Amino acid sequence: MATKKLNLKTREAFADLSLHEKNAYLQEVADQIADARGDERVELDKDALSRLRRYYSRRSMADLRLDQMGGPMAVSFRNIAESIRSDEVQKLVGHEIPTARTTRRTNSRPAPIDDAQLMFFVPSVHDAPLKDDFNLMDIAPFALSKSGGQGVIRYELKDSIITIEGGAEVGIATAYDYDIVINMISHLAEATRRFRIDDSKVLKPSIPPQVYRPAAAEILKFCRRELGGKQYEDLERALARLQATHIRITNLKGGEGRRDRRETESFPLIGRYKVVSRTNQDRIDQVEIEIPGWVYDGVVRPDGKPTILTLNPDYFLLSRPIARFIYRLARKAAGETEAFYSLKELHKRSGSTMPLRKFRVAIEEIVESAKLMPLPDYDLELEDRGHDLILFMRNRSRKLPSPEPVAAVSA
Repeated sequence: MATKKLNLKTREAFADLSLHEKNAYLQEVADQIADARGDERVELDKDALSRLRRYYSRRSMADLRLDQMGGPMAVSFRNIAESIRSDEVQKLVGHEIPTARTTRRTNSRPAPIDDAQLMFFVPSVHDAPLKDDFNLMDIAPFALSKSGGQGVIRYELKDSIITIEGGAEVGIATAYDYDIVINMISHLAEATRRFRIDDSKVLKPSIPPQVYRPAAAEILKFCRRELGGKQYEDLERALARLQATHIRITNLKGGEGRRDRRETESFPLIGRYKVVSRTNQDRIDQVEIEIPGWVYDGVVRPDGKPTILTLNPDYFLLSRPIARFIYRLARKAAGETEAFYSLKELHKRSGSTMPLRKFRVAIEEIVESAKLMPLPDYDLELEDRGHDLILFMRNRSRKLPSPEPVAAVSA
């Protein structure tokens, strides 16, 4: 087979095309590849073109969702993807898996296909602004590993000691499991907002219930995830880890060179849960989640001032748990301005089990990746102070000068 240079448009040039022009161009590329390979021409349908448009802009194979395709179309998609990536037609043999390539790790994953249309399916849940509990945003209330973790995470802060302990069998909840907590808090916040509006109109509404009964698909859509079978299996395991994960907070008051214990409170990330129904494929369908008192009391407050903060919806697209921890920390500490933490303080607040030197590499990777794919709302910058690295987190809407050297922040 002869090899032919495609001379593809740059991503910037492609982005400047209209939707019709993009579709026509992608069909032209597909025809060139089929002609060079001697394959039969494949007419790209609306779904195929949508996937290819995303892939052309991001170069992420996940956008193609090849695992959900079969037959000639899957082969054609792989051929097109490999040709776009290398800018030349490559010979692919049957079921051969492309060789691994060295790629820079990114902080974010692509949004699900038809992500913008999800609101039409679950308006009562998906449209609710993302909310997170203010009091847990300056630490990681979850394990930073993608599969959870065993044992105990202990944070010794200036004014409190926070301990996170998972179940003996299921371990500690992960950053992705915690998405369900955000979904729960957001649902309750929206229900409370509507309650207060109706109450102000003297409509005598019922106070929001402490039991939440979402469909599994609603949770996944809210969290901007695909609706594949694995996602439903992961959701059920996540509920078990969340229910088994308990947080214990001991508030401290300062003294002369000592700390006096004041009070200790322990609570689960979610209360009791139950799988109410399953689909014909035995997938989790509807669930019932008891909203724990610490969440309920913090949102449904008599003074109308809930202890929650709104998150950027792109938070769910952050693919690295440490990046999620940094965003949550920035959202609380920097807010609309800026904040900065030493690497040692970040390491302590993250609960990471990595040695400090490896944690430093991870932070450096995140900051470097953020130059091309920024975190939601905040710009990151590292400054080497000799004795330690300082991470600056600045709200993108307000460009502020770097502060004079000071001691590391310890909230």
